[in-house]
Amino acid sequence: MNNKYLTIYSELVDEIKSGNIQANSLLPSENELKESYNTSRETIRKALNLLSQNGYIQKMKGKGSIVIDVNKFDFPVSGLVSFKELAEKMGDKPKTFVHDLSVGKPDTFIKQQLQLSNKDQVWKVVRVREMGGEKIILDKDYISKSYVPELTKEVCEDSIYAFMENELKLTISFAKKEITVVEPTDEDRELLDLDGFHNVVVIKNFVYLDNASLFQYTESRHRPDKFRFVDFARRTHV
Repeated sequence: MNNKYLTIYSELVDEIKSGNIQANSLLPSENELKESYNTSRETIRKALNLLSQNGYIQKMKGKGSIVIDVNKFDFPVSGLVSFKELAEKMGDKPKTFVHDLSVGKPDTFIKQQLQLSNKDQVWKVVRVREMGGEKIILDKDYISKSYVPELTKEVCEDSIYAFMENELKLTISFAKKEITVVEPTDEDRELLDLDGFHNVVVIKNFVYLDNASLFQYTESRHRPDKFRFVDFARRTHV
């Protein structure tokens, strides 16, 4: 039967969704599945490829196929939401670790991103976000000091946006976003739990105040199995 791989795929999806096959566990090997379903290796591979494409498993060299937690965090692409707001909305209790909080002159790249002069200074904030005991996001923020004159570790562990809005009385208005998928850097591998993962999803944010002043450039680097990036689009006729 040509579509037997679809039947196998559907049965495995049901097992994963029901919890009979638990997240972070290994699927049976190709040989075991081949024997279990009394079919060819090619059919099993088609089913596994479909599982991988649809985000149910992650193929890991030398280990097999690990089941991905299908309870991903919905991250709005078009919205401007802080990590704390996202986590609280989901009822989860995240942890934030501040690895770097410093201020100084920006390098050439950051100066270009934030359109700064040689006299300007920026805050550099590097934070790791942990949820469910796993380090899954690396946030690298660069914030113009002219808009945020003071910043503390306690603020960075909580919410920079809440501090800006509630204490500094600034109005954060909109952001331009770029989303790419790249190979992890050495820093990604050092600070995130990436064993077996060969890519990270990078969201670059250029964030503006209500007077259209660009004040922040951010690289938010996500482990790919934990997030589903969502948006709402309405068709318009032109």
